[in-house]
Amino acid sequence: MIPLRDIRYVRLGTANLEQAVSYATDILGLQVAERTRGACWFRSDTRDHTLVYFDGDPRDHTAAFEVESTAALDAAAAEIEAQRLPVRRGTRAECDARRCLDFIHFKDPSGNGIDLVAGADDAVHPYEPGRAAGITGFSHIGLRTLDAPRDEAFWTRVCSARVSDRIGTAPLLRIDPVHHKIALFPSTFAGVQHVNHQVESVDDVMRAWYFLKQHGVRIVFGPGRHPTSTAIFLYFDGPDGMVYEYSTGVRSITDEANHQPRQFPFEPASFCMWGSRPDIPEFRN
Repeated sequence: MIPLRDIRYVRLGTANLEQAVSYATDILGLQVAERTRGACWFRSDTRDHTLVYFDGDPRDHTAAFEVESTAALDAAAAEIEAQRLPVRRGTRAECDARRCLDFIHFKDPSGNGIDLVAGADDAVHPYEPGRAAGITGFSHIGLRTLDAPRDEAFWTRVCSARVSDRIGTAPLLRIDPVHHKIALFPSTFAGVQHVNHQVESVDDVMRAWYFLKQHGVRIVFGPGRHPTSTAIFLYFDGPDGMVYEYSTGVRSITDEANHQPRQFPFEPASFCMWGSRPDIPEFRN
């Protein structure tokens, strides 16, 4: 089994890099870490970067997770290959672009692009937000799945994730005490479904609601509260059809030995206990 340490970054292709950079800084509130002609790296916390937009196909998504060492990376490559999934080792130039010592790339059973990285860089200077959004860090992603039970088995039996709760067949998976770092939502195609950043307080969520409405950004869900993780949330549109989320107050699971995943029906009340209804395809029946 591959012991994942934490989620590390998301890489997203974009049809308009200038617009994506403007959105990430002026709307989302991230800090530009580095900019080249064809890509931009963004910070949200103490990590070197947690988001990259690059000139490319907007359907080209990669999510990255950190492992402990290059030896762990070698073992992970063998585990992935044992699942009959092709594995590619990163070139030196690709490692430099990912700010890590080494990495492997593969696609999960649904075709989601995944990097496993070793020796990832941390930032030298404190995080300086693009705007005062209250962001404390990149926390989790939603991934699309073509077969939720199959992909749940892959992430739990091969990649050491644990099921915290399920909404219908959609599992919410943790790799540390935080309620979930990966959520698998049934879909007809692969890709990152949403990107979450934690904010300091409910005040930041509500300030964001007003800010986003004033700037013409479509709110697709919330403000609300998840009955699964207890987090107070707000989901909103991003470039190229990506959905972003701010949330605060996420539950931690510290009693691993006794935790039992709960089963929630796939209905609006399982996504929001306050009554907000999602305008997000993967959250609707």
